[in-house]
Amino acid sequence: MLDLKTFKSALEQLEEERKIPKEKILDAIEQAMAAAYKKDYGKKGQIIRAKFDLETGKTDFFQVKIVVDESIAIVDTPPYSSPKERIEFKSPPSGEVGGGEYSVKDTADERVHFNAEHHIMLEDAKKIKKEVELNDEVIFPLEQKEDYGRIAAQTAKQVIIQKIREAERTSIIDEYGTKEGEIISGVVQKIERGNVYIDFNRATGILPAEEQIPGEYWERGHRARAYLYSVEDTPRGINLRLSRTHPKFIEKLFAVEAPEIQNGIVEIKSVAREAGARSKIAVYSNDEHIDAVGSCVGQKGTRVNTITTELGGEKIDIIPWSENPEVFVANSLSPAKVISIEIDEKEHKATIEVADDQLSLAIGKGGQNVRLAAKLTGWRIDIKGDGKSIKDDIEKIEDKVEKTEE
Repeated sequence: MLDLKTFKSALEQLEEERKIPKEKILDAIEQAMAAAYKKDYGKKGQIIRAKFDLETGKTDFFQVKIVVDESIAIVDTPPYSSPKERIEFKSPPSGEVGGGEYSVKDTADERVHFNAEHHIMLEDAKKIKKEVELNDEVIFPLEQKEDYGRIAAQTAKQVIIQKIREAERTSIIDEYGTKEGEIISGVVQKIERGNVYIDFNRATGILPAEEQIPGEYWERGHRARAYLYSVEDTPRGINLRLSRTHPKFIEKLFAVEAPEIQNGIVEIKSVAREAGARSKIAVYSNDEHIDAVGSCVGQKGTRVNTITTELGGEKIDIIPWSENPEVFVANSLSPAKVISIEIDEKEHKATIEVADDQLSLAIGKGGQNVRLAAKLTGWRIDIKGDGKSIKDDIEKIEDKVEKTEE
């Protein structure tokens, strides 16, 4: 005997804790009951439905027949009568149990063969319900079986468990699908072969080794934030694909720290990143009274410092974006100061001149600064010194020589 009070309580708990709607669980129960009934008492081709009453615990069973006529079904024709015939499987409509059937069709005739367990002729259906039309359903109640008990309940239990898992899987996809492209936070569950598995209560996120910032160290139980770039439905469950090296991760971190970005007043136009080392972001303000760079830096650098700490000390250059390519490219080489710039639109190339003592700063260690500037702007950048410092050195040497000769 089903304890309805306990059962209702369990439904409410599943709905609250696992976010599975009560209606989906009841639908799973009804499908399970119908499947169990058909297995024990049904016939081939039957469509059987069940209706479970949550208030009384009683289950009623029904057989469904589809209304057809000779334009839809072939009547009184023996199956497999022609070598041209083919066997096709028609899946049941969503939410039905036992509706799927194999039908025999002639390649030149799209009609199905009439099955008395699955179909009812239009003229017979009208005797039951006058306003019935083709492809409508006619429902017949089925008798209750006294021995429909332990075996059916066990079968139903297995199907219910499966349906609940499916419903939970759908619920998780719905929940995290809306979070794709956002930062999510969880607890490190385990580290395996360099991959970090992060627990998000209802799903597990995978932070692969290649998506981790170089030098990061993780321990079980640590709290972790990462960018959710993909939600995958696999046979083993829902996988949340995470990244801490993705350029969008740094965008979302600034959106969290700077309300101006969250509100759309300040835009991040582009990002160039070498995770763990250095990043450049180009920002623009839609309000002339708001300083885009200042909004990202924050008072005394609090906002950018918070993000730098999150990224393990990664340096961040915040560049004012400009629609003028000369200005934008020149800005992108910050902290180096540019003397002059030539733009070649055809080659999409910018030739930059800087003072000799700024040359190494403009290029950066290992070419990092100019490489990031090129990624940020989309322009090919060539840098050269102005040669003045060399001329000054030569003049100084010549002066010393002249004084020595005197």
